[in-house]
Amino acid sequence: MSDLNRGIMKFKGADKPIIVATSALIIFSSIIVLIVWALTSAYAV
Repeated sequence: MSDLNRGIMKFKGADKPIIVATSALIIFSSIIVLIVWALTSAYAV
């Protein structure tokens, strides 16, 4: 069992590279959206 299969993603195949890349893309894109939203609401851009 790999380390990626021990955390939140406790399903078979959670350590596949495409699953890891997809979840990382969702997390990073949501962080970018929050930063852009914060900058546009704080400053008149």
